[in-house]
Amino acid sequence: MISLNSLSLPGRPQDTRVVVAMSGGVDSSVVAALLKEEGYDVIGITLQLYDHGEAVQAKGACCAGQDIHDARQVAGALNIPHYVLDYQERFAAAVMDEFAESYLTGETPVPCISCNQNIKFKDLLETAKDLGAAALATGHYISSKRGPGGWELHRAADGERDQSYFLFATTREQLDLLRFPLGDLKKSETRELARRHGLNVADKSDSQDICFVPTGRYTQVIDRLRPGAARPGDIVALNGKVLGRHDGIINYTIGQRRGLGIAAAEPLYVVKLNAQSRQVVVGPRESLRARRIWLRQLNWLGDRPFSEIPKKGLELMAKIRSTGAPQAATLQNREGAAFVQLHDGEEGVSPGQACVLYDGSRVLGGGWIARAEPDSRPMPDDAARRAGNLVAATPAS
Repeated sequence: MISLNSLSLPGRPQDTRVVVAMSGGVDSSVVAALLKEEGYDVIGITLQLYDHGEAVQAKGACCAGQDIHDARQVAGALNIPHYVLDYQERFAAAVMDEFAESYLTGETPVPCISCNQNIKFKDLLETAKDLGAAALATGHYISSKRGPGGWELHRAADGERDQSYFLFATTREQLDLLRFPLGDLKKSETRELARRHGLNVADKSDSQDICFVPTGRYTQVIDRLRPGAARPGDIVALNGKVLGRHDGIINYTIGQRRGLGIAAAEPLYVVKLNAQSRQVVVGPRESLRARRIWLRQLNWLGDRPFSEIPKKGLELMAKIRSTGAPQAATLQNREGAAFVQLHDGEEGVSPGQACVLYDGSRVLGGGWIARAEPDSRPMPDDAARRAGNLVAATPAS
């Protein structure tokens, strides 16, 4: 029988090269330290993904220039090779342009998933292979385990830190080469390990913002990437009555209540964004609830092929938002198209977000939300009446 090391790879650690994706934060730094301590041949790689000029002074942005400096310092302290790779063109094409285009089509994108899918677990994984590495290790809080059908993806032990929502698009082929050493740790334990190894990032704060939107004002980024693309249009009720005007659908998201700029007798919410007609459709809260969610680009990690799931569907758990709890759902196959029937429904489901599927702790995959269909149950009479009889309102001052 072949002896496997702690990364479930054949051979001794000292004979095994591992590339660590080092972001400059405490998590990936601890991964590098742990693997170095075990004797692995560790190479650290940090990606320069965009022009850091605007964000150098912005704390909490995972790709800021300070982070590259921190990663370099940690690599020096651990005495491992460290390289900074310029992926700016790839990142701009695969993540930033897609981000802008998605908003202009009325969607609400999740660029961190696209970055993992198209940059870190695709281009960087190929770079790791070119360097002769047997694995690419990251500081994500998620676990991979060997199962009867190969490597499986599982939620992290620390539910508050679990990042499985952002990694649903990881493929089986990628799982063969990816390793997540922090999957069984709590964040407090990771920081304690950083202190034990004398890492200067032990108490560094976690990143909070989208790296290329350090101010949180994503509309500024879209305007820069697509000048003049955001055009004004009407704010309308569900029956088409015009209630006001807007300066561009990029300023709105599904479920939004504040900042609509219209006066009404009751709270109104954004229930749909129609890019073709440039309409922001609003309605009462009851109209936000969706039960059926159609998916595109399904990444399926289940044991049996998606085409073989039962006609009655597969009972599982579905997560619609990164901060939300999974809820009971049924995955169904309609002539090759995947849709999820939520048992309890969800408010404010937006195209462009992800729907991630679970069986217990195991990640079965997921897909991008193409559209969400309203609750099939009829609205209460008063809500239906209000939805259909909104009158034109005076713009709010």
